[in-house]
Amino acid sequence: MTVTHQQLVDAAREHGERYVEAFNSGDVDTINAMYTEDAISVWEPGNPQTGQARRDSLAEFISQKPRMTATLQESHVTGDTALLVVNWAIDVTTPEGEQHLEGVGLDVLRLGADGQWLFAVDNPFGQTPTA
Repeated sequence: MTVTHQQLVDAAREHGERYVEAFNSGDVDTINAMYTEDAISVWEPGNPQTGQARRDSLAEFISQKPRMTATLQESHVTGDTALLVVNWAIDVTTPEGEQHLEGVGLDVLRLGADGQWLFAVDNPFGQTPTA
């Protein structure tokens, strides 16, 4: 069976939708399964994390029960690589009070042998929104 370019684009978009669903439900295991083993996350500008540090940071943040919304702005697929440009916002209650975070994320996905997209680079602060 031949997979069309549009099917790959749709699958990459659906990956982002599943991520938001897992994020909002607090399902850390599902979120982690959506990343390659060597994935890089840049949840703090200038501080990329990978491996166990990435997983620990994610678990700590998700334990605060954040709520995310995300809107896909662009998607580009070539072969087994996809680039997603996503407007996102997160509201979370921390010991310091309510926080609202937002940005324009740049995500690079790789298509696995099983046909599933996985984050290779997750950079939610690829661009900060302009006023």
